Amino acid sequence: MSQFPWGHNRRFNAYAEYFKKCFGGRVQKLAIDAGFTCPNRDGLKGNGGCTYCTNDAFNPSYCHPGKSVRQQIEEGIEFHKKRYRRAGRYLAYFQPYSNTYASLSRLKEIFYQALNYPGIIGLVIGTRPDCIDDEKLEYFASISRSHYVILEYGLESCYNQTLERINRGHTFEDSVKALEMTARYGVKTGVHMIFGLPGESVEMMLDQAKTLSSLPINNIKFHQLQIIKNTFMAQEFKEKPEDFVNFTLEGYIDFIIDFVERLNPDTVIERFSGEVPPRYLAGPDWGLIRNDRVLAMIEKRMEERRTWQGRSFEC
Repeated sequence: MSQFPWGHNRRFNAYAEYFKKCFGGRVQKLAIDAGFTCPNRDGLKGNGGCTYCTNDAFNPSYCHPGKSVRQQIEEGIEFHKKRYRRAGRYLAYFQPYSNTYASLSRLKEIFYQALNYPGIIGLVIGTRPDCIDDEKLEYFASISRSHYVILEYGLESCYNQTLERINRGHTFEDSVKALEMTARYGVKTGVHMIFGLPGESVEMMLDQAKTLSSLPINNIKFHQLQIIKNTFMAQEFKEKPEDFVNFTLEGYIDFIIDFVERLNPDTVIERFSGEVPPRYLAGPDWGLIRNDRVLAMIEKRMEERRTWQGRSFEC
């Protein structure tokens, strides 16, 4: 019998185990680029996008807005079959930019193409907190009655001064509002957080655990700041490196464990770190280490420290 409240013996509320419990087996995400943009790119709230952003560094090779949703799904299935032969069910993961930033009629057209494809059992939709409203949430709630649906919001930080500095174009209050609205409609919520953004100390980053733990968040993804070449942030890092907490791999492992100790144990952790091809990176450089190896190091360190998610959590 598990010693932890999430029902398995890993020292955090692991996404892989959560999915096994939900679906009884492996379900693979298929990344899709449906050609969306963001309000801080097209001039509505700003231009240039987030100062760290280059989505090309994250997209798999088959994922391109010039292809139809159906074609990307077909190529994605073939791509993943080479690595995960057991996967027979899939989630359509609308990943690049803000995938609710369009009219409801346009969203219905795009998401129908995915949901109508055999083997697709749900949607994972990456978006911004300021690109959602009641009309769209009613639509997602209706889909969630028969499919898995989760809205992944890019929070990135709980500090408005940071959000302004990185040109997000929304506030943390917008994030809270979006999460609470989504939860009221019974739709699952995911969030992304970045650690190492300029102007934030380690103490500031750790303090966010308590804030996040009080919000209706189902799943969470953590990313160490990876500075991509030819972005505004790369220039900022070059000119003012003292404004950044430049985590080493070992330092990040202990930091993220400190954070997770403070985190609500009900929150499912999808990932602890990001991974960008080295050719894109301006810093920090952890060498050729994959996410699965970082995860193994984190779990080993948690065992050494005899700690677990939520150990220091306060309701």
